[in-house]
Amino acid sequence: MARVNIAPSWQARLLAEFEKPYFDELIAFVKAEYQQQTVYPPGPEIFKAFDACPFEQTRVVIIGQDPYHGAGQANGLCFSVRDGVRIPPSLVNIFKEIQTDLGKPIPASGNLERWARQGVLLLNATLTVRASTPGSHQKRGWESFTDAVIRQL
Repeated sequence: MARVNIAPSWQARLLAEFEKPYFDELIAFVKAEYQQQTVYPPGPEIFKAFDACPFEQTRVVIIGQDPYHGAGQANGLCFSVRDGVRIPPSLVNIFKEIQTDLGKPIPASGNLERWARQGVLLLNATLTVRASTPGSHQKRGWESFTDAVIRQL
C-alpha cells in the first residue's frame, strides 16, 4: 500500500482507495514522472486540496480538469495560483462571472486558499500534470481516485 500524506479528516475515508492496485500503479507512475520530468504541482502540494478543506468542512466542490501546466502556476488547488502569479484566463472568467452575478470586484490575486478555508473543495480530476503538457496524467488512475472522493461526499 502506498503511503499518502493527506489530511487526517480524509485519510480514514479514503484508506480503501489507497489499498487498491490502481492506486499503487498511479503512485509508481507519478514518482517516476517526478524523477524524469518536470511535473506540477510540487510534490508536497499534490494533496493540498484536502489539507486546505477538511472533509467535515466541505460544503461545495469545484472540479477542474488538471493542474496548470506552466511554471509556478499550480498550487494544488484547482483554478488557483500563488499570490503574485498572473491570473490565468480560466480563473479570470470565473471571477468575471462572480462579478456579474454578485457584484464582487475581481480580486488582485488568484490564490483561492481563502475559498478552501470556507469549505470549497478545489479538486482537479487529475492531481498532477507534466510541464507544458495538459492532460498528460489523465487515464493513469487519478480519475478513479477523485471519483472515490466525490462518492465520499
